Amino acid sequence: MKSILASMLNLAESIKEKSSRLLKSVPTMGYKKRIHLMNPMVPGLTGSKMSSSDPDSKIDMLDSSSAVKKKLKKAFCEPGNITENGILAFVKYVLFPLREEPLVIVRDEKHGGSVSYAIYTDLEDAFAKQEIYPLDLKNAVASALNDLMEPVRRKFQSVDRKSG
Repeated sequence: MKSILASMLNLAESIKEKSSRLLKSVPTMGYKKRIHLMNPMVPGLTGSKMSSSDPDSKIDMLDSSSAVKKKLKKAFCEPGNITENGILAFVKYVLFPLREEPLVIVRDEKHGGSVSYAIYTDLEDAFAKQEIYPLDLKNAVASALNDLMEPVRRKFQSVDRKSG
């Protein structure tokens, strides 16, 4: 069974022309036409652009929970920097569009207590003003991403068990 994730091409705008040619050729190779999603270029977790050749610059859908936490923990997340911030990019382009719940940042009372954000721009503004500490943001994003990814991991594990 093909998952919807497997039948999507998620291509960056910088390769729009190549993807257009690819999409036209897919049916001629005997495959069904695919859904074509375009997304803006976003910074990777290392502070520069996301790259498939640098596994630490990105989160893969099948990364383990511990791998996600490890990658996010060492990700570039300079206090107040909202432009070269791969963590905020994940929140903006992945978490907020796919989740209905607000992003909850759990903090000790001595650091202002827990806060939640239902609107991305409110979170971005708070981070820009340094009201949110980078490690608190990283921990919240790791938790939310792992919650989002867990059903996908389980589905792929069940498929692997059936085929193996």
